[in-house]
Amino acid sequence: MAGGITDTGELYSPYVGLVYMFNLIVGTGALTMPKAFATAGWLVSLVLLMFLGFMSYMTTTFVVEAMAAANAQLRWKRMEKRKGDDEDEDSSSGVSDSDVLLQDGYERAETRPILSVQRRGSANIFEITERVEMGQMASMFFNKVGVNLFYFCIIIYLYGDLAIYAAAVPVSLMQVTCSVTGNHSCSVGDGTKYNDTDKCWGPIRRIDAYRLYLAAFTLLLGPFTFFNVQKTKYLQIMTSLMRWIAFILMIILALIRISRGQAEGHPSMAQLSGIRNLFGVCVYSFMCQHSLPSLITPISKKKHVNKLVLLDYILILAFYSLLSFTAIYCFRNDTLMDMYTLNFTNCEIISVAFIRYFLGLFPVFTISTNFPIIAVTLRNNWKTLFHREGGTYPWLVDRIVFPAITLIPPVLVAFCTHDLESLVGITGAYAGNGIQYLIPAFLAYCSRKDTQLVFGSGTVNKHLSPFRHSFWIVFVLIWGFSCFIFVTANIVLSESKL
Repeated sequence: MAGGITDTGELYSPYVGLVYMFNLIVGTGALTMPKAFATAGWLVSLVLLMFLGFMSYMTTTFVVEAMAAANAQLRWKRMEKRKGDDEDEDSSSGVSDSDVLLQDGYERAETRPILSVQRRGSANIFEITERVEMGQMASMFFNKVGVNLFYFCIIIYLYGDLAIYAAAVPVSLMQVTCSVTGNHSCSVGDGTKYNDTDKCWGPIRRIDAYRLYLAAFTLLLGPFTFFNVQKTKYLQIMTSLMRWIAFILMIILALIRISRGQAEGHPSMAQLSGIRNLFGVCVYSFMCQHSLPSLITPISKKKHVNKLVLLDYILILAFYSLLSFTAIYCFRNDTLMDMYTLNFTNCEIISVAFIRYFLGLFPVFTISTNFPIIAVTLRNNWKTLFHREGGTYPWLVDRIVFPAITLIPPVLVAFCTHDLESLVGITGAYAGNGIQYLIPAFLAYCSRKDTQLVFGSGTVNKHLSPFRHSFWIVFVLIWGFSCFIFVTANIVLSESKL
């Protein structure tokens, strides 16, 4: 696309887009949800899960609407520039104003009535054909303070995410493979505590094994940061199939135990003390807003994009609910692991070794497919942050420097430590809340104002959110700021008890 800072990449069908979004949303948060359900109670958990899913869907439609408005403004600016150039070139040639409305390969305007050209041009001016990252949208619709706050929020979150991912995969591999060589080869999740200096294989310590896995992870997935997200297309489809198999497998295994009378769970209806943990898990479990430009723009047919997103959310809600309910009735609350897959690594639960290790290593597959998408999103936001109107980057800066500053910091953090609890707290409770609720609401509000100003009050964005009334924007903003206060109060109260 002319004038684009980032490449749109190869187009794919709406169904491939469905796979991408499912893969992005269903991350490690889904695997920690059963434990959160058990601690908060099934009724409270179900209500909160559905409410937060609804809120996330709403803000997703806000981002899609802002993307369409941004595309319209970029297209309009190019049309105005072309019009000015034509007038300068030959002011006496009698060129019609409708000529500047040539767009998307239409035939020349002289062959159709002017009104027809204008209608057709205005109907397509909101097409999402150019990838506009959230950083560029912030620059278009926010003032300078808003733009700086946005970048502060998004960079903290994405770097935090990448550091967590870069550490979680080697940790999972270390726990599984080092347990195989010890006395706990049949129960990865037996609760035994190990030190990093304990032996793993012969003279190799656990921390050495962790760093070897980190190096392998970086070499295998790091190169995707230097290309477009579409380079992982077939990897995404394959691991999406594995996700469905893993989730269905865990649900079926839990149902079999329940049907045989081996169920041990007696979940309570409500435990208010567990809501804080459940809230954090749910925020992570529905996070996708920051990567929507990378996922939505390459979809070839976007006519029903909001319905596509709604279908994704319904599927994900169904999976989350079924997975969590079978878990809390199958296992006792005190035996549910923080990472639910570890409940199936015990020989007493599953006798087939292949299934035990497949489920034990499932988080590795989940995180590995998300890492390239998050990395490309951060890389593109860095490009947008330093971009100047009309400027282009040298090849070295574009292809080497930006991917390097995206990849190296989180890998260094993961190399130094794999205890990322404080980082998770900051990225989830504050940056995550801002990205999922506050930024989309402000983008929708500001883009609507700018659209009315530029195109007139009668112009309708074809990708306008179903939640078009200003009440919904105010509601999301109040909810987002309330979450900040709630989380901060809980942190202060928790610290005062220590």
